[in-house]
Amino acid sequence: MTLPDDPSAVAWRLEVEDFDADPEEFAGLVTAMREQVPADAVRALVIGEWGEAYERPLPVEALVEAAGEWTGLRAVFLADLTYEQCEISWLTHGDITGLLAAYPSLEVLWVRGAQGLRLEPIRHTGLRELQFESGGLPAGVVRAVGACDLPALQRLDLWLGRQDYGGDAGIDDLAGVLAGAGLPALRHLAVCNAEIADAVAAAVATAPVVPRLKALDLSKGVLTDEGAKALLAGQPLTHLARLDLHHHFLSEETAASVVAALPGVEVDLTDRQVPDEYNGRVYRFTAVGE
Repeated sequence: MTLPDDPSAVAWRLEVEDFDADPEEFAGLVTAMREQVPADAVRALVIGEWGEAYERPLPVEALVEAAGEWTGLRAVFLADLTYEQCEISWLTHGDITGLLAAYPSLEVLWVRGAQGLRLEPIRHTGLRELQFESGGLPAGVVRAVGACDLPALQRLDLWLGRQDYGGDAGIDDLAGVLAGAGLPALRHLAVCNAEIADAVAAAVATAPVVPRLKALDLSKGVLTDEGAKALLAGQPLTHLARLDLHHHFLSEETAASVVAALPGVEVDLTDRQVPDEYNGRVYRFTAVGE
């Protein structure tokens, strides 16, 4: 392994070459990195293919075992795979709570995929960004995030997805996040890629967390005129710097009314969608599913 001049200035990527690699191969990569890279130089990790990602959980235990050495680790991206390697809804995880517990100074955690994903409520004083990218986020994970105590968290992204890909979270499951009791520093909230986008918008309209936000992201979902009108009928949103609604199903009239109601707010209404119709039924889809 050839080290860069400043090994602490890069994000280290761990990835096996074969999608059906033996489980020990990924563990061997972690061991090799622990042996060859100065521990204090490991600041950011990107985890790619670990072998049969479509059915074998990402082995976070190998990262947990290194926590005593990688005390400078500040950012982790789990499952940075493209759809050509594995569809997002097939990416398999287990319980990631131990990773957060092992790295109390971790500041950024991004997770792609949510099949089998689990999280227990935890207090973590270092985390500033938490993002779950999924075609279907389990309700249990959503509830756990809302029950966490994350005093430093400034950005939270939840891609709820679709029920047929495991996105079974309802509005009640979002209650803790929208109340924001454990998220006092939150400034950017994304509850996006949601099949239940209209219900999310209606809940956000009265959510206690909203007044402290600078950016609100309800994009990539199936937001219709009903949801947009409920959002505007709620608490003021003029304090926002940005409202992201791209990939939506709003009429031109309703889209114009959103912009008019929020002078000074950057509103993203790009990527307007048209519903599909088949056998007299109307179908709307999130931007990210399978």
